[in-house]
Amino acid sequence: MSKMQDLGIINIRVDERLIHGQVATMWTNSLRASRIMIVGDDIVHDDIQKMALKTAVPAGVRLSILTAEGAAKRILSSKYSDQRVFMIVQTPKYLKMLVENGVPLETVNVGNMSTKEGSKQVKKSVAVTPENIEDFNYLNEHGVSLIAQMVPSENPQKFMKLLEEK
Repeated sequence: MSKMQDLGIINIRVDERLIHGQVATMWTNSLRASRIMIVGDDIVHDDIQKMALKTAVPAGVRLSILTAEGAAKRILSSKYSDQRVFMIVQTPKYLKMLVENGVPLETVNVGNMSTKEGSKQVKKSVAVTPENIEDFNYLNEHGVSLIAQMVPSENPQKFMKLLEEK
């Protein structure tokens, strides 16, 4: 069992849509997740977005919406060690913050990042900004394996290789 699994984290995904059809059905079911953890400092202070997430979470699955610092404290205190937590962030900056706070991230699935001004397309559903690239490089340099996988049935691709090719 990996260190993250010992802490209860079974999957980490970058998906700016957070909880949507693919996450609520395919991913949560295939992972047999008991909790979805949304990590995002901005979301914690956005009542409308929090309400939308609460209505989107699948029945029987618990939901946590935490700042990066709050998530790090809870994860490292083994609060979730008896659960199956599926962590989702909108941008890689929150994963960088988790690493900076001592969370031993191992593998991150880069799922969906839409095109923005100044971004470059890496994969059909993934476009990255220069800031995103910096954050992914930081994660890579800190031993985090980055994969790109839209749905559970798709074969994962090495994300840094995709990034280098573009």
